[in-house]
Parts: sequence; structure tokens; C-alpha cells
Amino acid sequence: MTTRSYEEAVREARGSEESLVLVEREGSRAVVTMNDPEKLNPLSATLTVQLREALEELSADHGVRAIVLTGADPAFSAGGDLRLMRDTAHPMVDEGAEGAAAVWRWIRNEFGGIAKLIARSDKAFVAAINGAAAGVGLAFALTCDLILASERARLVPAFGRIGLVPEVGTSWTRPVGSATSARSSCSPAAATCPAPRPPTSGSPTRWSTTTACSPRRSSGAGGSSNSRPTCSR
Repeated sequence: MTTRSYEEAVREARGSEESLVLVEREGSRAVVTMNDPEKLNPLSATLTVQLREALEELSADHGVRAIVLTGADPAFSAGGDLRLMRDTAHPMVDEGAEGAAAVWRWIRNEFGGIAKLIARSDKAFVAAINGAAAGVGLAFALTCDLILASERARLVPAFGRIGLVPEVGTSWTRPVGSATSARSSCSPAAATCPAPRPPTSGSPTRWSTTTACSPRRSSGAGGSSNSRPTCSR
């Protein structure tokens, strides 16, 4: 097995012919869909790089005012791809010239890059959680301004289950929304957290809002402060 550097992993992902992120635009709105449904939309190298680049392009477009982030049914995102960890991350640590620093750069620049982009953007970001949102996928959803959760939504803070600090800002974004039923009932150590239910019964495709109002703060070292409020109810 060839040991890739961080730069080589990004370059290989960028050159993939797979289209794992779909972008639909209508006027000033865009819907970005993580599209690897057979695997529950895990954050593989290809999907992660394509997602970051798609969101960067939309965030830089002055004609876009709102961005919806979702996953192809039946899930939002299963989180980090175990195949990426096995085939790329572990060899980087064990055999690569940079060791653990290469994996740290991936987490900071790719996973963290997406979370920071969402947090710092002047666009309205909406997470449409249509199924399981786990680990880093959950972190992306919690960073959005507004969360819409279907009755099939499940919030899975994966790192809390193995005694680790929640990943990619989850330990910050979850308490910020603690006034809401979804977040306040979902501790970092919980195995799975159900989404709140609409006040009346109905179709499984019904959605309910689950976030709360709080001022935005800068995300990451060296970032400029952004006081635009994140509001929901």
C-alpha cells in the first residue's frame, strides 16, 4: 500500500471522476447534497474535498444568499469514512514523513475547513437532516444557522461514545444551541439522539426546526470575529 502525503491525498481526491456532491441552484438559493447514499454519505477523501470546494465556490458567489446542506436518502452523513482512516490516515501516521502532523492537517484543513467556512460565511446555511447525522457530519450540521430535522433524523455524537472530546467544534456548537430540545437532550456521550417531533402527527417527510438564536463567533485561530446572529427556534 502506497503511503500518501496530505497534499497527495487532496490531489488524488480532486482528480476523482466520481461525483459525490451535487449542487442545485435556483435563484439566490443553492442545495448541496452529499451523494454517496449506498454508504450513507460517509466523508471520504473525494466527498470531503468536493464538498469543501463546492461550498467555497458558493460562499464566494454574491448572487447566493442561502445554502441548504443535506445528504442523499436515507442519511445525512455517517461521518468520517473508516476506509479513509484505514487506507490513508493510519499509513500517514505509521509510515509517512510527517507522521501524525499530516492527519492533523487533513482534519484542520478539510473537515475543519468546511466547519469554519460555514461558521464564517455571510450566507444563511441550513442543514436539512433527513436521517443519521454522525460524527463530523453532525458537526457540519450543528455549525449551520438553521437545522431542519425530519422525523427520520438521528443525531449521533460518535466521539462521545468512546470517551473522546467531540470532533470538529461539536463541543462548542452543541452548548450554543442548548435552549432547544434536540441539543439540550443530546449529551456528547449519548449514543444516539432522536430529533424533536413536530407538534402534530403526519408524514415522515415532515420537518421541524431545532436550533436556537445565538451570536456567531469566529471559528478557529486567527479568524476574524463575525457577530452576525445565528437564529432559529
